Amino acid sequence: MATAAACAHGRGAQVLTELESLTAELSGMVGPGRELLLMIRNNHMVALNQEGRHEEAEAEGLEVLRDLTRLKHLVPVWGIELCVLDSLVDALCGQARYEEAEAIARGNLPRAEGSTAAALHCGLIHSLNGQGRYREALTEARRFTPPRDRSQSGSLGMGTAVALHGLGHRSEAEAAVREALADCERSLHPDHPRIREARTLLTRITVGDPPVPTAEETARG
Repeated sequence: MATAAACAHGRGAQVLTELESLTAELSGMVGPGRELLLMIRNNHMVALNQEGRHEEAEAEGLEVLRDLTRLKHLVPVWGIELCVLDSLVDALCGQARYEEAEAIARGNLPRAEGSTAAALHCGLIHSLNGQGRYREALTEARRFTPPRDRSQSGSLGMGTAVALHGLGHRSEAEAAVREALADCERSLHPDHPRIREARTLLTRITVGDPPVPTAEETARG
């Protein structure tokens, strides 16, 4: 689907209205045909996350998971379920709810494959970095190399760079984020938010800013 490709390459904002129209149009579908609707709603989650609308993405994801529970006895839906859970990890990280995101990523990685495994793996690293657990994040980032997936371009490298920066390895962190940015620019649409995030991270590392404080540190003041 064109909308799925647009979301995968960072152009979710351009297809939000179309996704919402498709959701309304297909909302009356029942039985196995409802799979298509749930896939569209997951794409809508991806687009919402790209726009920073993480609370809305979370709410949509929880609704989709409830619908998937009702479909499990009709058709295999584990693939859609894992995609939704990955989007939910992103939504929770976007709200600095890193411990919840970690639990979902860890709990579902063992049954994920291919691109979904790569995405959940990156989500786990993001959640560990968000908690200031940089050594664990770096160990996880180096644990295995996930299969190449264009939509995940630069994500693992950025997670590695954040962990290295948090551990005080500035030159290594700079090298990692530069490589991640180059990967993003080669593979993703110029408007993809990950390109902007990589440039921001590169600036923070090269000017010598300290690591971004975790949600817990911010709460403690």
